[in-house]
Formats: sequence, C-alpha cells, structure tokens
Amino acid sequence: MKDAPPPHSRQRISVAEALASDIFAGRYPPGAFVPREIDLCEQFSLNRSAVRSDLRRLVDAGIIERISGYGSRVRDYAEWNILDPQVTAWMTRFATPNPGIQREILAFRLDVEPYVAMTAAKRATAHDLVAIEEAFDGMGQELRDPGGRLHSEHDVAFHVAIFKATHNIVWTQLSHILQPSIHLLVETSNVSASDPEESLERHRQLMECIRTRRPRDAFFASVAVLEGTAAALGLEMPETLLGEIPETARG
Repeated sequence: MKDAPPPHSRQRISVAEALASDIFAGRYPPGAFVPREIDLCEQFSLNRSAVRSDLRRLVDAGIIERISGYGSRVRDYAEWNILDPQVTAWMTRFATPNPGIQREILAFRLDVEPYVAMTAAKRATAHDLVAIEEAFDGMGQELRDPGGRLHSEHDVAFHVAIFKATHNIVWTQLSHILQPSIHLLVETSNVSASDPEESLERHRQLMECIRTRRPRDAFFASVAVLEGTAAALGLEMPETLLGEIPETARG
C-alpha cells in the first residue's frame, strides 16, 4: 500500500497549495483521487465552504475534476491549464521531483526552441546579441567556485533572450509565460549536471550560431543544448518531428 503523503502545516500552506504540492510532486498522479473534503476539513481545521473554495482553484486550473459521489480526481497532464500564471507558479515551486512533468516540458521545448533559435539567427539585432551574451557571461560566473555550477537565473535569461530575438510578438510574449517551466528544467538540470563546463560550451556554440547568422547550425545547436538537459535530468529524449529540417533552415 502506498504511503500517505506527509501532513502539511496549515499555518504555512493553504489546502490548494498543499494539494498542488502533492500533485506536482507526483504523490497523486493522474487518475488518483485526492483526500476527501471531510478529511481535508479535519486536517486543516477548516469548514467545508473554505475547503471547497480551495478545491475550486484546482478545478479552475484544470488539475482536478469533481466527480459526484466519488470525490476529486487528478486529471491527465494534457488537461491542465499549464500556462495559467497560478499553475506555472505552482509548477516552479512544487514540480521539481516529478519526471512526468519534466518530460512533458522537455518535449515541448524540443519541438519549439530549435525553430526559435533558427529564427533568432536570422533576425537578431545588435541589442539582442548583447542581451544573449550578457546572460551567457552570467551563466558561468559560479563555475570557478568549489562545486560550482551554472547560474540558473542567467541560464533562463539566455533562453528568454533568444525568444525575444525572433522579433515575433507571440514568441516574445510566450517567453514570459514559459519562464517558470524553463526555470523548472534549468534549475534541476544545473544541479544534477556532471559536466557544467560542457553545458556552458553547448550554450556558447548556440550563441555563436545566432551571432554569425547560421540558422541551420543554430537549430542543431539548440537541440544539443536540450540533449544535455535531458541527460542531466536522466530522461530519454522525447520523440519529436525534428528529423526533417525545413528549407528555411538551410540558409
């Protein structure tokens, strides 16, 4: 029988956050039922109205569904409102131990970011290149310290700067929404990476491909960066449609 999730202090965390923590960490996988209302009332010393209000937050986020006569069940990842600000905030705080969510985010990035890098290699301005280079320089600032690793905040800024360098308003806005999910993988992979210097070099090669306007090479350099992320996380590379490179990437 699966061990019960550890109790949460009601002084520190709400019912919604306690359940979000357990769900994002994988303690309640898709298809599993979360504790009953009456049990949550007892655990958090709340009335049913308050508990139902918190459960509604998870329902509105697409994370759970209420089933009359049975309780609340965790929905499949595909049903979650993953770009909702509340969901991305929970993801950043709670999802690090969950390989299922990590695989979903990695697959999305692998399907998107090589094309973003390719576009950035065509459209990046001098200002964009400065932003990418400054983020890159910041990434390695802790490597010289004992046990040093890549600086995650600068790592995220590096990828966001590439999104912005496309000069596409959708990609630029999406970069802000995606920051928590990118941070989730970056923070975890930078902690577990056995080759931070090699990871930094892969990022440098991507930056150089963009700076020297080599779209096709930027495409593959982005794939190499994400392959390093997958290796650091202990994940297999997801199946994608990257076998065929579009004609626009051949310039």
